[in-house]
Amino acid sequence: MTASSIRLWSIVHRWTSLAATLFLLLLCLTGLPLIFHHEIDEALGYAPRPERPARPSQRATIDDIARAALADHPGSVLQYVAWDRDDRKIVTAYLNHAVNGRPDDAVVEAYSAFAARPLGAVGTGPMLIVLKLHTDMFAGLAGKLFLGAMGLLFLAAIVSGIVLYWPFTRRLDFGTIRSGASRRISWLDWHNLIGIVTVAWAVVVGSTGVINTWAEPMLDHWRTDTLAGMAAPYAGRPAPRQLASLDLVLSRAAEAAPAMEPDFIAFPGTPFTSSHHYAVFMHGDTPLMSRLLKPVLLDGETGDVASTAELPIYLKALFISQPLHFGDYAGTPLKIIWVLLDLATIVVIASGFYLWIARELRKHNRRHSPAYAAGASG
Repeated sequence: MTASSIRLWSIVHRWTSLAATLFLLLLCLTGLPLIFHHEIDEALGYAPRPERPARPSQRATIDDIARAALADHPGSVLQYVAWDRDDRKIVTAYLNHAVNGRPDDAVVEAYSAFAARPLGAVGTGPMLIVLKLHTDMFAGLAGKLFLGAMGLLFLAAIVSGIVLYWPFTRRLDFGTIRSGASRRISWLDWHNLIGIVTVAWAVVVGSTGVINTWAEPMLDHWRTDTLAGMAAPYAGRPAPRQLASLDLVLSRAAEAAPAMEPDFIAFPGTPFTSSHHYAVFMHGDTPLMSRLLKPVLLDGETGDVASTAELPIYLKALFISQPLHFGDYAGTPLKIIWVLLDLATIVVIASGFYLWIARELRKHNRRHSPAYAAGASG
């Protein structure tokens, strides 16, 4: 590699890192508690606790749960009914003032799958604040896209760091920390070592984070493309005058997607279906397939299957990247690894900023030294 190309890659690495430093630290610091957000919510009492029924074989019907939710929130309508992925003894009802009401206006309540009793509100507590900071900084879609841009800068910094690693360390054995050298040199060695050891994880988390920031545009495109195509033969059909039984809808969806389980039901008129249809989103039962959904569109009045389709590749990438971003695939051991790697990345980011500050101070001191002044005047 020539001296000019090294200089160019150094400029790319330095300025992409510096431009994203503050926001990367925010993402790493907020990401730490989010890795264990289920456990933290449970410890603080913000997670619904499932019932332990005397007769586990006796379960409430989904119609029973829907009626209980509407009775508990008079004047509201149901938008979605969802099953807890970690514990299917919990069913969550999403209620709003209208079927097309804003998500921020929704009331989200958990119910027992056995007795249709309320178990408490969902999505409250301090972890919600941490999640909003991590995903959009309370700035909505603009905040998500901005953080996505910071993620792209992070990936550019990683690529340029990989390119520069060999030219800067080729005369050293791997893992060498020059403890007898200056503090700046020691920190440079630690920065290079931790950076190269965690590079694969940083690429995975950085790329999945960028994909997650594009979730809203991806879903909007799916609704106007795939979903619109599924509902096209029924264009112009009025909203159902009387909704079909949810239990009937579920049984028909199970027939259309055998060996799969329901993830959530979208009611007619909500953003995830048409004005005339239920949409039941089904998933598999393996750790990977449980993240991939298959939509089944059903007539809102009769419960008959209208259409079904596979998700496009970009939504499959999105649904796989969401849990991978937080290490939510293999239980506690993977989460602990994610925490350690997150802490290591914080060290890399902070040490990179320190090295830049030290470099600028050295340049400043050199310019103001007597020898530099004498040379400049000569």
